[in-house]
Amino acid sequence: MTQPRQFVVEADGGSRGNPGPAGYGAVVIDPVTGETLAEAAEYIGVATNNVAEYKGLIAGLRAAKALVPDASADGALLVRVRMDSKLVVEQMSGRWKIKHPDMKPLAAEAARILPPSAVTYEWIPREKNKHADRLANEAMDAGRRGKQWEPSASTASLDTRGSASAMDLPPVSGPPGDAAAGAARARAALAGRTAPEGTADTAQAAPVPTSAAPAGTAPVAAATGAPQAGWAAPDLGAPATFVLLRHGETALTPEKRFSGSGGSDPELSATGRRQAELIAGALAARGTIEEIVSSPLRRCRETAGAVAARLGLEVRIEDGLRETDFGAWEGLTFAEVRERHGADLDAWLGSAKAAPTGGGESFAEVARRVAATRDRLTTRYAGRTVLLVTHVTPIKTLVRLALGAPPEAMFRMELSAASVSAVAYYADGNASVRLLNDTSHLR
Repeated sequence: MTQPRQFVVEADGGSRGNPGPAGYGAVVIDPVTGETLAEAAEYIGVATNNVAEYKGLIAGLRAAKALVPDASADGALLVRVRMDSKLVVEQMSGRWKIKHPDMKPLAAEAARILPPSAVTYEWIPREKNKHADRLANEAMDAGRRGKQWEPSASTASLDTRGSASAMDLPPVSGPPGDAAAGAARARAALAGRTAPEGTADTAQAAPVPTSAAPAGTAPVAAATGAPQAGWAAPDLGAPATFVLLRHGETALTPEKRFSGSGGSDPELSATGRRQAELIAGALAARGTIEEIVSSPLRRCRETAGAVAARLGLEVRIEDGLRETDFGAWEGLTFAEVRERHGADLDAWLGSAKAAPTGGGESFAEVARRVAATRDRLTTRYAGRTVLLVTHVTPIKTLVRLALGAPPEAMFRMELSAASVSAVAYYADGNASVRLLNDTSHLR
C-alpha cells in the first residue's frame, strides 16, 4: 500500500486596523527535512484578522493539495496545520462553535479542500509561525503600495530560515495538539524568547481597534515597580490581553447610586440587557475573545452570559473581580452620602487608605485584591485574549496600575456602563493600555 504524503502547513493572517488593510501568508513544509515546498500570500483588501487567518488556512491547504495529484483520495495525504490563531484552530478542530457569519463560509470552504481525516490542527505560539507571519506582512506591505505579493520578491524564506527545523516539526501522523499543551508552550516561549516587532496578528489584542494603539507598539509602563520608557521597553511576544468590560446598567446606574459588593446585588435593567446584547454582537464580530472571566455579582454574570452565549464560551467566576464594598453608602447617591457622612466622604476622597462608613473597603485594599487577581490571571492566560466582565473600581484600578498613575487618578477616569477598555500584559511585567471607555458598540 502506498504511504500517504505528509506535509506541515503553517498559515497566518493579519489586519492593520481589524478591520483594515489585510493579507495572509501560508507555507507548506516537508516535516522530515524542514524544506519549504510551497508559499502563498495575498493582499485581500479591508478585512478582519480572523478573515485573513481563514484565508491563509485555505491557501495553505490548497497549496498542499496541489503538490499531490490524488490528494482528495482518502489516505493519499496527511496534513498537520499549525497556526497561532486559537480561534481558527479550535473552530476547525470542532471544539468551538462557529457563529460569526463571515467565518462560517470560510470554515466550510477550508473543510472541503481535503478529506476531514487528512487534516489535524495544532495551535503554536507566534514565534513558531514566523514564516507565514512574514509572508502575511509582505502581502500587506505590497497592498499598501497598490500591488499584489510576488513570490520572486519575497524574502520570507531567507529571513526565517532556521526558525522551524525538521527536528522542530511534530510528526504529522501523531495526535493533534491540544489547548493545554499549546498554552504551556506559549508560556515557555514568552519566558525565554523575544518575538519580532510588527507581526501580522499583533492587532488582535485590541478588540475595538478604531481606538486602540498601533499594532506592534511596545509596553508603555510597568504594571508594578518603576515605569520604563515606552519605546524602549522590550516586547517579549504575545501578551496576556485583558478586554475589560463594565457590566450593563442596573436600576441604580442612571441614578448614580453607590452599588458595590455589599449591597443588594441588583440585576440588569432592560437597558442593561440590551447593552449586553450589543456588546456581545460587537465582540462576536471581532472574534478575538478566547476566554471569559466574570465578577461573581449578578449584573456581571448576566452581562458575561450574554457574551458567552454568542461566542460559544464558558464563563469562569473570579471573586477578585468583585466591586468595592461601599459599606453604609450602598444604594445612596453622592449627595446623600455627603449629607449623612460628610467627614467620612472627605477622608475617602483625600486618601486611598480611607474606607467608606460602616466597614467598607478602601481603594488601597481593593488595589491589593485586584493586583493579586491580575497576577493570577496573567499567569493563567499568558499569550491569550480574555474578556474580564467586572466593575468601575477594578477596571480603573487595572488601568491605573498599568500606567503607574497615583491613586487620585481613579477620580479622573470616565467609565460608562457596558464600556470596553483593554490592557495587555507582557512576560517581563510591563503593561500597555490599549483602550479606555469605548462605547461605540452602543451607538
